[in-house]
Amino acid sequence: MDMRPEPFEPPAPTPRVGVPSYLKIIKTVLRNPLELWGEPSYTLPWIETKFITQRTLIVNDPGLIRYILVENVSNYEMSKVRRLILRPILRDGLLTAEGEIWKRSRKAIAPVFTPRHAKGFAGQMLRRSEEFVERYAAAKVKPFTTNVASDMTELTFDILAETLFSGEVAVEREGFVQSVEELLHRMGRVDPMDILLAPEWLPRLTRIGGKKVMNRFRTIVSETMALRRQRMATDPTGTPNDFLTLLLQTEGANGLSTEEIEDNILTFIGAGHETTARALAWTLYCVANTPAFREAMETEIDGVMKSGADPVEWLTLMPHVLAAFEEAMRLYPPAPSINRAAIEEDEWTSPTGERVRIPKGIAVLVMPWTLHRHVLYWDRPRAFMPERFLPENREKLHRFQYLPFGAGPRICIGATFALQEAVIALAVLMHRFRFDVTDETKPWPVQRLTTQPRGGLPMRVSAR
Repeated sequence: MDMRPEPFEPPAPTPRVGVPSYLKIIKTVLRNPLELWGEPSYTLPWIETKFITQRTLIVNDPGLIRYILVENVSNYEMSKVRRLILRPILRDGLLTAEGEIWKRSRKAIAPVFTPRHAKGFAGQMLRRSEEFVERYAAAKVKPFTTNVASDMTELTFDILAETLFSGEVAVEREGFVQSVEELLHRMGRVDPMDILLAPEWLPRLTRIGGKKVMNRFRTIVSETMALRRQRMATDPTGTPNDFLTLLLQTEGANGLSTEEIEDNILTFIGAGHETTARALAWTLYCVANTPAFREAMETEIDGVMKSGADPVEWLTLMPHVLAAFEEAMRLYPPAPSINRAAIEEDEWTSPTGERVRIPKGIAVLVMPWTLHRHVLYWDRPRAFMPERFLPENREKLHRFQYLPFGAGPRICIGATFALQEAVIALAVLMHRFRFDVTDETKPWPVQRLTTQPRGGLPMRVSAR
């Protein structure tokens, strides 16, 4: 008899049944887009829908995803809805830029995020993580309860500020976290006007007050750039050769404009760390509900720590820690949707001969949220089972059934950076402390720009 406990199924919306009215669709999207998707989105390889005049192809088949994001990527651009949501925030940052602007930005930023360069950040990531856990150690009440969602935002900001900006970001951590949360609340949500594809100049009532938050962020970026320009002018040999300096060195001529540099700095300060922060919080929550795997992680962490291995090697030496983080990103993908639109008519044929016609102008939606929970591609898709990502099982996964960082030319440039950061942070946190759920720990995933726990994620922290 199999005496193993049932795997933990963390909270998530159940597939919607039936066809909702237009009004209900709008209300659901405004409340939480993750609650919109019906059973076909979790069971069929592709499905075509229509909302008013906008047709959408929802794509789950890994082969078709590969075709759209890699093989014929030049035929697909960012969808209008996605632009309407993101461009008011990020403008021409790497996440939202198109065409030549995107190519220039990618070329300028790529050297910072090569795997070799990213590994060079390991020591800084370790130092910032160790400094962060000292705050837990200094807590007057032990054990204590804390909102790990906010805590992970602070930790990842510390790491981002140290590694990419050498500690020279013109804002304090506490003010930054508050600004990020307000920005996502005000600006990172779908407005009815976006659903109706209304022109950008029409006001979005749900984003009233968002401009003030955006101006605050733009001020942070402007002051950060000014501080670094001054240092580059007065102390060129002592200026850190980091992400910020690299971007400013591309300014003008055939490089990036001042506005494009500002957009990219805002993208990395505001959004680049947010995805990792959310995934870390969800990992701690899921692991707390999976005690046997948590014990395996703790044993692994303690052994590596005791060995004195260089943190640059931890990503390889801690497969259980990495697997837990990757499984959390499967269930709660930081970027839950990838939105494209067909520039010209297209067609794809499956290995079994089925043809998928892709009309010109149709919205193409690749959703890690539904793909990662799809019954055709995952065993027990709603369960937290990190062993899926252990080295001996990883080869069973199709490259395009798991997309936490996207795929193709626009794959997240900081993927290696984020994975290394996550493993180091989790190892430091779990070596010193244990995270457990409380009666107040009742998270519900909500899609804003990222997959967030509504109301935060309170957890009890105790020393090991």
